[in-house]
Amino acid sequence: MKKLLCILTVLAAVLSSCNDYETYGDKKEKERNAIAKFISDSSIVVITEDQFKQQGMTTDVSKNEFVKFDKNGVYMQIVRSGCGTELGTTESTSLVCRYREYNILNDTTQTWNDTPNFAASPDVMKITRNNATFTASFTSGVMYTFYGGSVPAGWLVPLTYVKVGRPQSFDENCAKVRLIVPHSQGHATASSNVMPFYYVITFQRQM
Repeated sequence: MKKLLCILTVLAAVLSSCNDYETYGDKKEKERNAIAKFISDSSIVVITEDQFKQQGMTTDVSKNEFVKFDKNGVYMQIVRSGCGTELGTTESTSLVCRYREYNILNDTTQTWNDTPNFAASPDVMKITRNNATFTASFTSGVMYTFYGGSVPAGWLVPLTYVKVGRPQSFDENCAKVRLIVPHSQGHATASSNVMPFYYVITFQRQM
C-alpha cells in the first residue's frame, strides 16, 4: 500500500510538472494576447501599411495611430519625423538614442536613459545603411550595458521613415517614435523569453 501511494505521489508530481510546462506555441499565444491587451488598454488605432503609404508615410498622433508591418510584426508610431535628412542609401554614421523600455508581458518599465541623470551618457548606435538593409551595434549606454552590442531589429524599422539630423534651432526637434516590438524583433532577452516590449525612442546624429 505504501509503495502504491509513493508511485501515485510521484505520478501526480510528474503530471503537475507537465501541466506547468509552456511550449513555444503557448508563449507566442501569451505574447499575442499581451500585445492585443496593451493595444486595447492604450486606445491604439492600428492602420495598415497601405493606409500608412496613402498618408505619406505618416501616422496621425492625434488619433494614436500605429502602423503594423506584416513582415516583422512591429507596430510603429512616428511622433516626430525629425530634422535634418534621412540616412543615405549607402551611409555609415553614429546615432544618439534616448529611450524608455516597457515590458508588455510583465507590465513594468524595464530600462531607460531618458532622464536627466543619463544626460551625459546616452546610448550610441553605430549604423550602416546599404539600400534597404540596415546593420547596427551599440557602442555605449544602458542598452549596451544590459543587453550587449546587438541592436534589436525592431529599433531599425523607423530609420527608413525618419530624419536623423541635429536640432539647430529651438523650433527643430530630433526624430521620435513609439514602437511595439515582438520577441522575434527584440534583443536576446526578449527573444529567449518570448517577451514583447514597448519603446519610446528619439534618434539624432552624433556630433
